[in-house]
Order: sequence, then C-alpha cells, then structure tokens
Amino acid sequence: MKWPETQAFLTKLLDMLHFLIPQYRKEGKSQVIIGIGCTGGKHRSVAISEYLGKMLGSSETEAVTVSHRDADRDRH
Repeated sequence: MKWPETQAFLTKLLDMLHFLIPQYRKEGKSQVIIGIGCTGGKHRSVAISEYLGKMLGSSETEAVTVSHRDADRDRH
C-alpha cells in the first residue's frame, strides 16, 4: 500500500466501482463480484481486497463480503 502506483490504482479502481455499482443496481442486479489476483494470492491481492471491502462496505447501503479463495492453498 505504500507505493504511489498502488494508491493510483486504488483511486482509479474505486472511482470506476463507484460509477459502475449504481449502474448495475439500476439494471436490477443484486450483486457484483469483483476478483483481485496476483501471482501468489497471499499478499497483494489480499491487502487490496481487504481495502476495497472496507471502502465499499463503509456505506450503510452496501453489503460487502470479502473472501480469499486461495489463502489456504499451498504454493510450491
């Protein structure tokens, strides 16, 4: 999270999601699934997913669930 590129990425991604989520809702969609990946699946993607969950879930109108699919998977 300390890198300027990460901050720029998060700013742009949140801006896009704040635009898209109401559009999905307007179309009658009840959920949006957002997938974040990285090569290992245990550090960057986890940190970014947690951050997005915190930021998107801070609204009283949004229900957010964060799940880490590969957190327990062994890497060889």
